[in-house]
Amino acid sequence: MSDSIVVAAMYKFVTLTDYQELREPLLAVMKANDVKGTLLLAEEGINGTVSAPREGIDALLAWLKADPRLAGLDHKESYCEAHPFYRTKVKLKREIVTLGVPGVDPSRQVGTYVDPERWNDVISDPEVLVIDTRNDYEVEIGSFEGAVDPRTKSFREFPEYVKAHYDPSRHKKVAMFCTGGIRCEKASSFMLDAGFEKVYHLKGGILNYLEKVPEEQSLWRGDCFVFDNRVTVRHDLSEGEYDQCHACRRPISEADRASEKYEPGVSCPHCWDSLSEKTRARAAERQRQIELARARREPHPIGRDPRELVES
Repeated sequence: MSDSIVVAAMYKFVTLTDYQELREPLLAVMKANDVKGTLLLAEEGINGTVSAPREGIDALLAWLKADPRLAGLDHKESYCEAHPFYRTKVKLKREIVTLGVPGVDPSRQVGTYVDPERWNDVISDPEVLVIDTRNDYEVEIGSFEGAVDPRTKSFREFPEYVKAHYDPSRHKKVAMFCTGGIRCEKASSFMLDAGFEKVYHLKGGILNYLEKVPEEQSLWRGDCFVFDNRVTVRHDLSEGEYDQCHACRRPISEADRASEKYEPGVSCPHCWDSLSEKTRARAAERQRQIELARARREPHPIGRDPRELVES
């Protein structure tokens, strides 16, 4: 592999009663091995995407999997030429992916995993309701053929969407997918609790499908949004052509960048009419700092992302 940086998306639902005590030693291991990106820790498990040279990723995974509770940690890899993250963080959370419904526990029950090689057969079944569980800005740039877009702004809206639109007595088979698989584990657990009988979800998510299913056989259409500075990846997992608006964090196309409503770092056609003057001023100053840092070859001070660049 010619690209020198490994990008590893990982998660596991498992009870970590001592998750708060894990933060500092985990952060130390990441920093010692040039691992950048963000990992989330909660009592329900671990989730995040990080980048490092090969040996750094291997060292991090070895440290994590030395804990018997994390031995079966799910992770997927892609590659790029430089770090797609600028900082190293470990954050403590109530949930590693925020659904906001008490009692939903993927370590207790989840839907039926579907391997990428079988996914086309499942979603081509006319009796199967196929739902894209990702947020609206992700679905806009790519999804599976025939999938329903819930048009949710965040995963927290998913339970109400399901309650408002679907009935377990009528929708007998449901298949769901997301970027890396974590959202669907929680969504499938929620739907089983809600009385849906047959709930399927794509094992390893879209990224696993793009890696394992040849493009000529693929039912995926478009690019896939990813939670790092590559913004999107193509079917071969190479970096896509989308950029990202640093004001609203939405992916922006070449056409968006050509719009008179686009100002680098300040606004784009998706958010230009919804920003306050205070927000615009803050964004303009942040962009100025980014340009200064770039000129000095320093990390860009992008600041806190309201979506936190972790699948949420």
